Amino acid sequence: MKIAFIHYHLKTGGVTTVVRQQAEVLRGKCQCLVLAGSLPDTDFPVQTAEIPELGYTQPDQKPFDPADVAESIIGAIYARFDGQCDVVHVHNPTLAKNKQFLQILAHLQRRQMKLFLQIHDFAEDGRPLSYFPETYPSNCHYGALNYRDYAILRRAGLKAEGLHIIPNMVNPVSEIRPDTNMGDFVLYPIRAIRRKNVGEAILVSLFFQSNQKLMITLPPHSPADMISYQDWKSFVTTHGLAVEFEAGLDRDFKTLVAAAAFLITTSITEGFGFSFLEPWMYNKLLWGRKIDNISRDFEKNGIRLDHLYDALEVPVDWLDRTQLFDRWTSCVQHACDVFHHSIEMSCITEAFDRITANGRVDFGLLSEGFQRQIIRRVLADRKNVAILKQMNPFLSYPGEVSQKDTLIRENKEAILKNYDRSSYSKRLMEIYRCVSQNPIDQRIDKGVLLSEFLKLDEFSLLKWCDYLE
Repeated sequence: MKIAFIHYHLKTGGVTTVVRQQAEVLRGKCQCLVLAGSLPDTDFPVQTAEIPELGYTQPDQKPFDPADVAESIIGAIYARFDGQCDVVHVHNPTLAKNKQFLQILAHLQRRQMKLFLQIHDFAEDGRPLSYFPETYPSNCHYGALNYRDYAILRRAGLKAEGLHIIPNMVNPVSEIRPDTNMGDFVLYPIRAIRRKNVGEAILVSLFFQSNQKLMITLPPHSPADMISYQDWKSFVTTHGLAVEFEAGLDRDFKTLVAAAAFLITTSITEGFGFSFLEPWMYNKLLWGRKIDNISRDFEKNGIRLDHLYDALEVPVDWLDRTQLFDRWTSCVQHACDVFHHSIEMSCITEAFDRITANGRVDFGLLSEGFQRQIIRRVLADRKNVAILKQMNPFLSYPGEVSQKDTLIRENKEAILKNYDRSSYSKRLMEIYRCVSQNPIDQRIDKGVLLSEFLKLDEFSLLKWCDYLE
């Protein structure tokens, strides 16, 4: 088969890694071409072509005609394959990183290109700056990373025969000798964007055993995330906490992982959820917050995550409840405005009462300012440490599980069995055959899609609100 991939860029990142993996597993099975707005910094496993207009929209960008871009894409495809390709596999097409991307795809459809649109992230999941006002492409096949996304897209109007689940592949990891000179630390291996809930990792670190340090690997890129990040760095310095930021900038990542006592996650949202799989591949325990609708797929495949916690509850009366109510409700209303959605105020108030029931609220629903108030309470009075342990018994033994070695071994075996290269290649080829041979009549209802993500009982200020100190 002849497959053409399209993505905004081929810079280092999560989606680029997936494109690279797909190109690698198809070698020897398909002829491939990858088209992107910018080329990779390193060698790529298949032929690439640069079409700058596919890149992110820039403020000073010269205007262009989407039809001309589509013709450039078609020209590159015909040059590579000496004719039409079987499938055009497009990554993350529903994020408005390129404001004219949907128009480009519409022109490709008019030229009889068979599109397979793989969604990694949803603009409706708290990303208003990446939201398209236009309808999403219809009458083409879509791909989802997991059953959560699959179920959401089905409810939003897509048909079973036109929607395919394609979970990511997890690569085996060779044994690494740990650096014994790095001390005793716990690693949070992430780029510290707001959704990774850095404040919770800092709070949990106050309960680590034997004075373990928390290490966070990388800083964020975006200005909005960077402001929050810098404030956390200042907070940690001011209070003399055992937290090290940017630990991965001047250290080899694999060496860091090998030396860590265990790995942690406190993220409130994930796309595929690599963070729940990769630690086990390094023979490391993962501990921290569970995202149920993401981890459910993994657990069905035999990966045990029952030792992770679902929420970290804190007393509402440690905060100004009126201030929290005002901030939370105004944020809900703002989210409705930017997505052109409507929710009755009575529903918003009722939801706030539910998330603060019994005088408790999940720490992951709070913005950074409220989170810092909670952490200051814990630092100011050791009695508050005991209160949080009583409310959250898992805080008494961070990183401790029974039969740890067995858990690590069995989880690693389950991952290698279900997310291996062979299974991934087979699934990909089945999808391509279906896309190339079966036209589909379907479309996404964007209102339903938004309502699936804008759920008030899970509404986190970290995800949905602009950053405020």
